[in-house]
Amino acid sequence: MSPESTSSLEQEITAQTEAFNQLRLSGAPQNQVDQAKKALGELKKQLAIAKGAVGKERVKDKGKAQGIDKDGAEQGRMLLKTAKGTRDYGPSEMFCRLHIEQIVKDVFLAYGGSCLDTPVFERKDVLTGKYGEDQKLIFDLMDQGGEQLALRYDHTVPLARWLAMNGGVVGGGSGQAKIWQVGKVYRRDNPVMSKGRMREFSQADFDIAGQWDTMIPDAELISLTSTVLTRLDVGEFTIKLNHRKILDGIFEVCGVPPEKIRTISSAVDKLDKMAWADVKKEMTEEKGLEPTVADKIGEYVKHKGKESLLEQLLADPVLTANANAKQGLDEMRLLFAYLQSYKMMDKISFDLSLARGLDYYTGIIYEAIVEASAPPAFQVNANANPAPAKEAASSAKKQKEINADADEEVDESTVGVGSIAAGGRYDNLVGMFTAAAAGDSSSSKGKEKATSQLPCVGVSIGMDRIFALVWTKWVEKGMRSKSTMCYVMAAGDGLLKERMELSCELREAGIQTDFLAKAKPKLPAQFAAGERDEVPFAIILGADELREGLVTVKEQNWEFIGGKKVKIESSSKGVKVKRDELVSWIKGTRVYEEWASGRW
Repeated sequence: MSPESTSSLEQEITAQTEAFNQLRLSGAPQNQVDQAKKALGELKKQLAIAKGAVGKERVKDKGKAQGIDKDGAEQGRMLLKTAKGTRDYGPSEMFCRLHIEQIVKDVFLAYGGSCLDTPVFERKDVLTGKYGEDQKLIFDLMDQGGEQLALRYDHTVPLARWLAMNGGVVGGGSGQAKIWQVGKVYRRDNPVMSKGRMREFSQADFDIAGQWDTMIPDAELISLTSTVLTRLDVGEFTIKLNHRKILDGIFEVCGVPPEKIRTISSAVDKLDKMAWADVKKEMTEEKGLEPTVADKIGEYVKHKGKESLLEQLLADPVLTANANAKQGLDEMRLLFAYLQSYKMMDKISFDLSLARGLDYYTGIIYEAIVEASAPPAFQVNANANPAPAKEAASSAKKQKEINADADEEVDESTVGVGSIAAGGRYDNLVGMFTAAAAGDSSSSKGKEKATSQLPCVGVSIGMDRIFALVWTKWVEKGMRSKSTMCYVMAAGDGLLKERMELSCELREAGIQTDFLAKAKPKLPAQFAAGERDEVPFAIILGADELREGLVTVKEQNWEFIGGKKVKIESSSKGVKVKRDELVSWIKGTRVYEEWASGRW
């Protein structure tokens, strides 16, 4: 194909993109939007093929003259880019990320947690069979030394494996522990980078293991989650709650076959991003559920509320006759009582559509959402008509088909940030490992169950999704990119030795300090270097002042004007401070106190 043909395809793609966006924004029928999106995807695939063909022709023409090998890679050169679904973070971004991470760790410590670190990859058999339909997202590694390995999908399963290996010493032998982890996890998913949805991303987990009184650890974790999100200033948030036993009880009384409960649960979990009509279609047409059973489920799962919804369910004789549902409702009533003590009820929503797709959850489940969590154009409409069956099984299925090509990017305008924290109770996961290690293939039977289970409940905080929310505010406020407090300068002959000595003294006192690494720098160059980092204190050394035991300290300030950070000019020459009182003088300033407290 010629370069002219690829240019024509690019023009078609531009026109089709505009048509797709107009349909989407004008509220056109979903089947029309899906058709336009599929057409756009086909055009992009044609362009990728065309560009590949043109590239091969050019390789044939230039070949030896350019030193290009048979695979089209230029000898002696490499493509400098990060792998799909990963990214670099520059110094300014990392300063913000470290700020986020420090707040999270401070809260974890405030709630009595101890730190754990597990390997970034595990034996594959440790990870498989724990994630339901999401198991396909596990990153496999090539066989290494006879072991089948995979990158960890989350922190929960590695923690359970560690507890199974070390349960006898956890909590000094009591089996009770509060454990936190912060680190990267990996999922072979279609990334949406601007929303913090990536293949390599960071999660911060806090888990409580051991036998405790019912719902106390669960309430503690919901309180912890609220505290983290409040301190991070992510904006208004809601913590959605449900209980796996309530949900399973609903499915049972509605007539869902036992073997379909987990897969139907996974479909219900999509109600935060799909209309009920499309979720019902997935349950009936893709997963084989009877339409009358789906309708019964819909009468329950479309409800959300607080205490009044709980009382409504407790008054339902059909539901409370189910043992699973009754236990879940009683535990939810107890949880609400504890959340009153934590002053948390204004932050929570009892949402019967929340299901959490992972197989290992056994009790309370929850996730925290913000306004940006849902897809931008998504609105729940319980009465919406589904797309005609001949058009598509569902919009979600068409999205997967369009993105089947590894190079196809997800349309970011149709994707939300998703939940920014989530978790729940998993009482059987540790027991699965201990039973498997003992060679018991039925860990849920008999005496083994009573002796091997270690109940756990936990929460996972999505650090990259939170960064996607916080970073915009960080930039808008004109926040700094590093925390240097003092810049030591010299007027006159350089005074390199004296600058080094004073910098060391300030650093040993815990004051972050820098100086220009030149022997005899000019004073304007030193000020410019300090101003680039927005350092609040310029400490100026002069030969005469040093003989008198003095230094000059000039406080510098910036303000955000018209989207730009501007230094406030001052006619002040600074203040003279005794050399041996400099540390206490700096630590006594308002600027330093606000910085040390994390408010600056």
